[in-house]
Amino acid sequence: CAKIATEKVIPAMQRGQWSEVTAIASRDAEKARGAAARLGIPKAYGSYDDLLADADIDAIYNPLPNHLHVPWSVKAAEHNKHVLCEKPVALTADEARQLLDVRNRTGVKIQEAFMVRTHPQWLAVKDLVSSGRIGELRSMLGAFSYMNRDPANIRNRPEFGGGALTDIGCYLVNTSRFIFGREPLRVTGAIERDPDMRTDRLTSILLDFGTGHAAGTCSTQMVPYQRLQILGTTGRIELPIPFNAPPDRPNRIIVDTGADLFGGGRSSIDVDTCNQYTIHGDLFSK
Repeated sequence: CAKIATEKVIPAMQRGQWSEVTAIASRDAEKARGAAARLGIPKAYGSYDDLLADADIDAIYNPLPNHLHVPWSVKAAEHNKHVLCEKPVALTADEARQLLDVRNRTGVKIQEAFMVRTHPQWLAVKDLVSSGRIGELRSMLGAFSYMNRDPANIRNRPEFGGGALTDIGCYLVNTSRFIFGREPLRVTGAIERDPDMRTDRLTSILLDFGTGHAAGTCSTQMVPYQRLQILGTTGRIELPIPFNAPPDRPNRIIVDTGADLFGGGRSSIDVDTCNQYTIHGDLFSK
């Protein structure tokens, strides 16, 4: 019954052609029944174990707090359920290896829910870069931030995997790997922590891909903002809303030849209105 599930992902999946949401679980049975009633979900369970025991369920979506992603994804796989798990799929490399091991052992599919990778605007950007529209890829520059100083909020609890890098910085890392099409050779980071909550409230990253670099800053205590620039030898691409793409209006990709510094070489590509969670849910189902 996580907020992202009940407000964004489940309603979007319910509009999909290949997705059917048949049950929802919570540690609180009343909370599960309330969510099921609001969303029109047939079954509600008062524990995650009860849901996993339901033989009619093919796959589970795991939107639990970050530190519970691996334990419950492992349990789901061991119940022969395919798993779509919210990002970050794990908090450490060792945890990620646990998921690889259980996937190989059980034969189920386990996928990290980076919905941006299947959004048409990102697929279009990938094609633009691959086709040489901006020449040779040299740099990706991104920022992603919001303001949240609530000590009770799970994003500000280090024991639950909170902090800027795991919540939103992971988008900068993941999309750079997606666009460069490979893994970085070297990684450098700088962290500034909240003195009271001890989470990273400001993290900056630098990824070395050999022939190009990705640099970005993320923060949980900064003006709400997101933007991404992709620079090549003969042009650049700008994504005004790269990560929280709105489902109720077209998205715009800006392409600039660099003809002048005043926008003389700019053009734009509109991406049709769509819901990235619906698309991702359907593709996972397929």
